[in-house]
Amino acid sequence: MTLTYRKQILALICNPLYDSRISYQGEKQAMSLLGIDVGTTGCKVIAFREDGTTLAQAYGEYPLIHPQPGWSELDANVVWENIATGIQQVASQTKSDPIKAISVASQGEAVTPVSADGEILANAITTFDARTTGICDVLKQQITPLEVMQITGMPMSDIHTLAKLIWMQQNQSALYRQVWKFLGFEDFVYFKLGVPPVVDYSLAARTMAFDIINKTWSEKMLGLGDVDAALFPDAAPSGTPIGEVSSKVADELGLPHGVICVTGGHDQPCGALGAGIIRSGEVMDATGTVECIAPAFTEPVINQDMIDGNFACYPHVVDGLYVTLGFVSSGGVVLRWFRDTLAQAEVTQADAEGRDVYDLLMEELPDSPGTAMVLPHFTGSGTPYLDLESKGAIVGLTLSTTKGELIKGILEGISYEIKQNLAMLQDAGVVINEVRAIGGGAKSEKWLQLKADMFGKKVIALDISEGVCLGTAILSGTAIGKYDSIETAVEQLVTPRNVYYPRDEHAQRYDEKLKAYEQIYPALRALNYEL
Repeated sequence: MTLTYRKQILALICNPLYDSRISYQGEKQAMSLLGIDVGTTGCKVIAFREDGTTLAQAYGEYPLIHPQPGWSELDANVVWENIATGIQQVASQTKSDPIKAISVASQGEAVTPVSADGEILANAITTFDARTTGICDVLKQQITPLEVMQITGMPMSDIHTLAKLIWMQQNQSALYRQVWKFLGFEDFVYFKLGVPPVVDYSLAARTMAFDIINKTWSEKMLGLGDVDAALFPDAAPSGTPIGEVSSKVADELGLPHGVICVTGGHDQPCGALGAGIIRSGEVMDATGTVECIAPAFTEPVINQDMIDGNFACYPHVVDGLYVTLGFVSSGGVVLRWFRDTLAQAEVTQADAEGRDVYDLLMEELPDSPGTAMVLPHFTGSGTPYLDLESKGAIVGLTLSTTKGELIKGILEGISYEIKQNLAMLQDAGVVINEVRAIGGGAKSEKWLQLKADMFGKKVIALDISEGVCLGTAILSGTAIGKYDSIETAVEQLVTPRNVYYPRDEHAQRYDEKLKAYEQIYPALRALNYEL
């Protein structure tokens, strides 16, 4: 951390504006907190009141660019245009509740090369870009995967930012020499807001170049690729005030002057905070297109079991905690496939009755565990296998199989995948006590009860639709003194809707059926590669 940066932080901390004991005594002034979520294909900009109410929101989409087969890029200029437009739209609707602070959540691994005069030198290379394939095979000649994880908390992988930088050195050396900073999308947004770019610890960890124990850029890892640490921005804990939006940018975006930028984090840990994951043993289960779990724990869990499961271990956006991620790459999207392919009658009925088609489909579910089994690898597998060639499968069909049993099989298949991840994480040493469910799937009482039965854990349903942006609002609100602490903010803003407990009889049957489910992927793996 540079001396200038330390002075900026000290000035912010010492300024009475950020001391809740001084600045917020007496009558409370109307205000709002702005959260920005920069995803792979779109960005969300949401303003929240202090009580968590959504005041205004905007969404913008941008295209992935594929200059060659297997390559995946984003034009950072287009990304910023969408973010800027979203800020303008939201700011125009919050005049009576002026924005006081901004925090950013971002996709991981993607990196934009920027010159000293602020020019974007090339498109950002996104996470699942194939051009870096094989780079880690070369690095393994100098360092073992276990050593890499002991330093960075990351399973060794070509998707990480360090591999992208090494590729640029080898293939775009002239461009590489022009680079002042390589910026992830969190620090890129702060830079565009007129603040010296700073990355939080959670997003820094996704580079596979950050020492998660000592919280600094790793000389060992950077040395493997002959990368200068000065090419990365300063790193700071999530929830750190780093400066004010410049007056010029504030005027362009319609923001009030003096808006504080606060470090956010990697999108999934921010979503975990938005789901109230602030203690060891708590797990976020976010069901959307992809189903992702994020357990939190107090001590780093770094061992061969974590590597074998492709599980990372890196700083949470909540101080003193670490997180890992497990996911099913085809989550709710499989249910959407069923709706579009096999449920036209229900779609028509839902339109006629003004109902949600998924509510109709859920009514057909049998209560007990089903007979048909669905392997939900419609877009490849998630953790622990990360097998992009795996395919979806339905087994156990008979002439008496009903639509309801097929839907139950889909929900069970997605949940079996998560149960496998939870079991592997527990074997690796991660404590798992309760599951907090957010996203579209958290609206279904039957699916939530199914999960409680299958996981053998208490499942808490939350009315949280925008957990990532809410997590950033909690960080920024705490940083400027609107909340006494992260814990206070979560208690105030994250309210359980319902709690589901495992039913012993169903839990036992699911444990028995899991043994059969676990045989499906290995049995079909060779066949899927032939297909």
